[in-house]
Amino acid sequence: MAGSAAISVVVPVKDEAGNVAPLAREIAAALAGEPDHEIIFVDDGSSDGTPSALVALKSEIPGLRVLRHDRNQGQSRSIRTGVQAARGGIIVTLDGDGQNDPADIPRLLAALRAEDDVGLVSGVRVKRQDTASRRIASKLGNGFRNLMLGDGATDTGCGLKVFRRQLFLDLPYFDHIHRFLIALALREGWQVRFVPVNHRPRLTGTSKYTNFGRMLVSMQDLMGVRWLQRRHRGRSRADEL
Repeated sequence: MAGSAAISVVVPVKDEAGNVAPLAREIAAALAGEPDHEIIFVDDGSSDGTPSALVALKSEIPGLRVLRHDRNQGQSRSIRTGVQAARGGIIVTLDGDGQNDPADIPRLLAALRAEDDVGLVSGVRVKRQDTASRRIASKLGNGFRNLMLGDGATDTGCGLKVFRRQLFLDLPYFDHIHRFLIALALREGWQVRFVPVNHRPRLTGTSKYTNFGRMLVSMQDLMGVRWLQRRHRGRSRADEL
């Protein structure tokens, strides 16, 4: 059983051999004030030295766990694998490329803990360190999705999020679900909060996404999430008599 107060950080990675060691150390430093935590890296079928770089860190970072898919299955599946394996009742996710700043994690945790009805806290990247084309595509995509789903999100692409483990496990799973967690958390009756966070340039490696590729899958997923919103009556409570 997952401990409700424990923290599990889930980091999906693929071919990030040059980024995982400094990122893992930064996460460990950011959670130094959390006595009950673990850091789970989920390697999504990397073809470089990512798995060996992570395993080499286990003696340095006692709370580090390394899971590995036998083949590439995507970011959402990697997050799901990490959440299913997590021992904590609170999940922190961030991207494995080092662009999310682990130093922001305590502020998101504080926002989640401040209110019992808050199920998810999402980072909103300020001063994004991306190309102009990616920033424009993100702004247009977020605007259209918000028009369709009404989730109030301006940056669903930010990988830095904190949420309750059971919330995630209660959601209907589909690939690319990580881009719609805000809308789906609201669908379940939870409150969502947004916290401005730092954004850093990628130091090594290359992005696994293209603007066109994101657009193709997002349109299909958007229609599916809109259908899910319409086919739900809200969170309910059952009392034993």
